[in-house]
Amino acid sequence: MPAKNDPMQSEPWQPIPQEAFDWYDEYAHGVIDRRTYLARLATLGLGLSSILPALTPNYALAEQVSFNDPEIKAQYVKFDSPKGHGEGRGYLVFPAELKGNAPVVLVIHENRGLNPYIEDVARRLAKSGFIAFAPDALYPLGGYPGNDDEGRAMQRTLDRAKIEQDFIAAARFLKGHERSNGKLGAVGFCFGGYTVNMLAAVMPGELNAGVPFYGTPAAEELRSTIKGPLMIQLAELDKRVNESWPEYEADLKANQVEYTMYMYPGCNHGFHNDSTGRYDEANAELTWERTLAFFKQHLVEK
Repeated sequence: MPAKNDPMQSEPWQPIPQEAFDWYDEYAHGVIDRRTYLARLATLGLGLSSILPALTPNYALAEQVSFNDPEIKAQYVKFDSPKGHGEGRGYLVFPAELKGNAPVVLVIHENRGLNPYIEDVARRLAKSGFIAFAPDALYPLGGYPGNDDEGRAMQRTLDRAKIEQDFIAAARFLKGHERSNGKLGAVGFCFGGYTVNMLAAVMPGELNAGVPFYGTPAAEELRSTIKGPLMIQLAELDKRVNESWPEYEADLKANQVEYTMYMYPGCNHGFHNDSTGRYDEANAELTWERTLAFFKQHLVEK
């Protein structure tokens, strides 16, 4: 695995071609199968043993906040989801010295379940004073299996509409938590970015701030209800997601939605995930600074 500050290289002298990242994105989102993905990588002439580790998550690198950090308290809790899978489960993290109530932020994973990177994002939010809750869409199947490939396969077997209802239920559970100040934010990545956009459309009076990272928009027929505010984080090299942005932006403007979009130059889809070679440290830190400032602006009671 390359060093975290040099994510674009499988070896210091051997840069990874952009095609490899593009093919990984197609594979991770079901556009091509694993056999096709590996066959394409083989055409690069770099050797799979050198290139695969740079594209495959290494979650030992993703822990910025330890699960036993004394400044946080974490637990797994269940919530009711009558329109979804009946019951959901997620990772709930509090600031350890929380006095009174605090703003709450829903953290929404990619298309593979609640992996260690997303749990760490929840801990980062708690370290910054928020109550964070990261549900696991794979809970009906036993939860994240510890492997992203298997997690993706599991998530594809679930009813998409029920998954969305589970996250709606999770958002309402969190907003109504006894320690919530009543202000709800949501941040999500990839599938989670889409889900933030979806929540902004289906619960506009309840979501107080949304930050979708490289997520596609909600269905066109839902967008007229979005109120925002939204902070939309996109990666310049993410062709698949970026194709949807002009139409989405036109809808946001037409409906006078409060939004800001940042396009991060030279970045791939997933650049905030510090467990893979797509990670861009400087831009990931910038996006996170902006995310925290945005939540503090809209969720912290003045």
